[in-house]
Formats: sequence, structure tokens, C-alpha cells
Amino acid sequence: MRHVKTTFDLRWERYGADLITALESVYGERAWEVTDRVRELVRAKFDQRSDELRELDEARLLRPDWLQLPSQVGYVAYTERFAGTLAGITGHVDYLQDLGVTYLHLMPLLQPREGANDGGYAVADYRTVRPDLGTMADLEALTGQLRGHGISLVVDLVLNHVAREHEWAVRARAGEQKYRDYFMVFPDREMPEQYEATLPEVFPDFAPGNFTWDDDLDGWVWTTFNDYQWDVNWANPDVFVEYLDLILDLANLGVEVFRLDAIAFIWKEMGTDCQNEPPVHAITQALRQAARIAAPAVAFKAEAIVGPKDLIAYFGTGEHHGKLSDIAYHNSLMAQLWSTLATHDTTLLRRALGAFPPKPATATWGTYVRCHDDIGWAIDDVDAATAGLNGAAHRRFLSDFYSGEHPGSFARGLVFQANPATGDRRISGSLASLAGLEAALKAGRPYDVELAVARINLLHAVIAGWGGIPLIYMGDELAMLNDHDFARDPAHAEDNRWVHRPVMDWAAVAALGENPSSPAARVNAWLRHVLAVRRATPHLHASREAEFLETGDPRVLAVRRDHPLGPMVQVYNFSPTEVTVPMGCLAETLGETGHELLDDVEWDLTPWVMTLRPYAVHWFTA
Repeated sequence: MRHVKTTFDLRWERYGADLITALESVYGERAWEVTDRVRELVRAKFDQRSDELRELDEARLLRPDWLQLPSQVGYVAYTERFAGTLAGITGHVDYLQDLGVTYLHLMPLLQPREGANDGGYAVADYRTVRPDLGTMADLEALTGQLRGHGISLVVDLVLNHVAREHEWAVRARAGEQKYRDYFMVFPDREMPEQYEATLPEVFPDFAPGNFTWDDDLDGWVWTTFNDYQWDVNWANPDVFVEYLDLILDLANLGVEVFRLDAIAFIWKEMGTDCQNEPPVHAITQALRQAARIAAPAVAFKAEAIVGPKDLIAYFGTGEHHGKLSDIAYHNSLMAQLWSTLATHDTTLLRRALGAFPPKPATATWGTYVRCHDDIGWAIDDVDAATAGLNGAAHRRFLSDFYSGEHPGSFARGLVFQANPATGDRRISGSLASLAGLEAALKAGRPYDVELAVARINLLHAVIAGWGGIPLIYMGDELAMLNDHDFARDPAHAEDNRWVHRPVMDWAAVAALGENPSSPAARVNAWLRHVLAVRRATPHLHASREAEFLETGDPRVLAVRRDHPLGPMVQVYNFSPTEVTVPMGCLAETLGETGHELLDDVEWDLTPWVMTLRPYAVHWFTA
């Protein structure tokens, strides 16, 4: 036991100061009282950690860049739609491993409220798995099996709110002052109205406003998202300790990555939009350092869908540098990819992402084409202006294009949460349907099917080559289309995001070898190939930043990644037509010849021009 005690003391010595500093900045004179509680809690969870997880801790301490390796591939699914139950997942682990998955995010699986629950993000009990999915014992068994196959389990932890039916809220409504203090409750509309003056609305269609009257509370409770999701009060240190306890208990069940849901909203400040406030980062630092002491194999992922300057702060900048989340979603990359696909012009993408602040070298992006949520057009007005566009008009164009309303659009998406006050219209839809496959198949146009498959393959190649963890959303590897039957389920009818949350088509998986020329088989084969090449390409380590090279043609994107082994250049044609483009940047970067990785051939780069087929993809190294 002497070794275990020494290990804890060494970790506390390494991370404790950062933990205490963060607590002091949030809780002031109460920080030492909170520190004592936190140290006792962290020590208890450290002692409870299994030998197998302790071994994983040591392995991760020796390989701190494990999430940055080119071998990392993410897969995101709803348990019930992928395999029915947690136990059912075990029957498909070989499928995931064969695809190359090392990071499995199972969408909300902790017990939500009955009825409307925001897709599972209105949690009624963090310590119980949804009964239809299994038990906590099933969860622990699954993490063990996944770990044995080199796959880390990712679980959502909703930090901003709990369901109205959560024990804390129930006890608050029953009159217990301790739990009333877990929430932000106001006796009248005076304070809420002052806050509302600067607060946006997340769901203006069906959840306008940010406060809800509750008869039992006899007050207005803060509800940013829905009236049944009560925002918790992180200014109360009891809330901090509760969530830390949850994190460490789930870590001891084998959860390796926590997706910190709605993290941008957790701190409220009068006169602001109550997003991205500085205490958010101090709280995250304290949680992160505590987890590093008790369970260093664990990583944090920030679900912060915010602007570039705000986003980088979730990795940690200034005094928080390298001390916050290990991963964050690259939402801007996603939005810019769809924008570029619609316009066949890379100018806006290059301007916007080229001005992106660099992330810490120890962090990684989650790169993705689409997610379980809608697509919001995160197009900054200044970025748009530098590309010669009007930001508002371009966002309207994208909504029109991807809803299929724009003349000549190949996309078949649905408008989600149209806000007439702001003109904001987000889009729901599967990757394949947004990329044109649904329309092409319905019209019976073989060439358009070819173009749609090429668009899907292009997008998958970009997220695999950007530098980060490419996240594949369930069904996209099979080019699954929109599920227009979603509205037949009363629980989903009012939320059209379920159009891109279909049930996994295992029959299509079984048929992949029977018809290799089908769109599903071709998308699947290409994705597997790209991920295999990615695994063997050290240039794609996420510690390296991507930069852009000038191609001389706005339809063509050239991405450079430097590495001690030499540079890498990726070339993408975002046009549906063949393009002959001057590519002196290739020879200038790589020399007279280059090795094309995806085709595994040598190219003569001295002609200084390149002819690219529609939606072509090439990865070159020296």
C-alpha cells in the first residue's frame, strides 16, 4: 500500500495547486472548505479504482498524447438505435473494431425524465442507466469489453441542467432549502427580466424565454433549454462536489471520456449572454485536475458550439493553458465544409479557418461532417466580408440550399428552429441526404448518384485528414438516408432532428459484399481505406496544425501539415466538374516528386499543373 499512497501524494503535488487555484477563483473564501471536501472525495475514489483501471492510468500517463494519435477514430450512436441495449453493443464490437473505431460515444444513456427529454439530455438520475438500455452493471461490463478491444467509451455528462424530476429538483420543490440552492430561483420577474435583456433563446419555437414559473417552488427557475430542464447553480460549491462525485464514480465504472454537455452555459452573469464566462474555465480546470489525480486515464471533451475565439478557451488559454478539456468539437470546420460544398468556392473556408487561433499542442479536435444535432450556420460576418460575402445573406442561402429550396440544390434537409426575429434557420438531415444521394436515387439519375457518393467521400477524407479525431455518426459509413418516418413516433414528431437519427441498417451491413458497386458499399469501402491510410500516416498527429496553400483556383483546397518526417499536402476539389489547376505549391513544398498515399503511387510534380476529377481527393507526402 505504500506505493499507492505515494502515487496519490505525487499526483496531488502535481495537480493540487492548479485545482486549489481554480477553486479560489470561483468560491473565494469558501475555497479551503471546498478543497478539504474535494481532497477527501478524490482520495476515496482513487482508493476504489480497480487494478485494471490503475494499469490504464499508468499507460495513459506514459502516453499523454493517446487521443492525438492518427489511429484514433470516433463513432457516435444512440445505443437503442445501434444495438437495442448496452448488452447488444457487445455483439457488434467486432464491427466497430473492423471499421477502425477506438472511441465510441454512446449518446445519452443515463436515466432521463419520462416523455419529452431533449433527446435524453434532461437527466433525471445520473446514477442509473435507462432501464430499456440496461443497468450500471451492464455499463461496466461494456466498458471492460470495449477496453479489451482498444475502444474508449465516451458518455455525456450534462453540466448545465437536470430534469425537473431529478432528486435535487424534487427535494427543492418539497421545500428543502439546501436543494433549492442548487438552482437559480427568483420570487418574481424583476431579475429574470433583467437577465432576459441580454439572453438569446436556444429553442425559440417550442421553448421561448429562459425562465419558467413553478408552483411548488413558488418562483421562477432558470431554464435555458426547455421548461423541464432546470439550470443548476454552479456558484454553489455543493453543486461542484456533486458533479465531481458523479464523474469519478463513472470513471471507476470504466468511462474514459466525458462529453461535457452545454458547458458554455454553466455560469450566469448579469448583462451578458451567460455563455463562455471566465468561471466556466476555472470550474473545468478544477474538475479536470481532480480527475487527473484520481483517474488520469480519463479525458474531457467540451461540447461548446461557440465562436473560434471563445472555443479555444475551452482547451485552456492564459493561466488555464493545457489544464481544461482535451478535446473540443470543430464546429467551424463542419459549417465551412457544407458552405464550400454549396458554393464550390474555398475562399470563405480559407479565410475563416486560416484566422483560427491555434489550439494547445496537447489538445485535439473532434472533426465531423454532421452530428446528432442540427447544423447551425456558424458563419461570422467579418469572415464573410473578407470573402466578399454578406454574412446574413450567405446564411440564408445555406439554409435555402440545404433545405432543398434553392434552385438546383442537390440537398434534402429539413429546416429546424426557424427564428423570424434573427433570420436563423438551422438544418436537420443525414450526411447522405444533405450530400445529394437521396435526391439522386429518387430521380433515378446515375451520374448524380456518382457525384453524391464523391461528395460524401470528399467530406470524410477532409475530417480524417484535418488533424484530430474524425467522428463518424452512425449510418454515415453506409450512406444511410433521412428517416422520414420519424414523425410517426409521437415522442419524436415535434423534433425533426430525428430525421437523421435512423435505426442502424444491419441488413445493409450484411449486404456490403453482395453489391460492391452500391452507394453504401462504395462509401463504406472508401472510408475504411482512408482510415487505414490515416493510421499509417504520422503527419496526422493532432499536435500539428493545418495551414492552407494557395492553389490559384478557389474551387481547390490545399492543406499543408508539417511534421519532423517532412511535409504533407492534401488536395481537394470542391467542384462537381473536372478542374485543371496550377499546383506549383506542391513542388515547392514536396520537391519534384510526391508519394500519393491514397492511391499509393509516385507522382511527377514538375508539370506544375494538375487535373482533378470532380470532388477529387489526394494526399501527398515527400
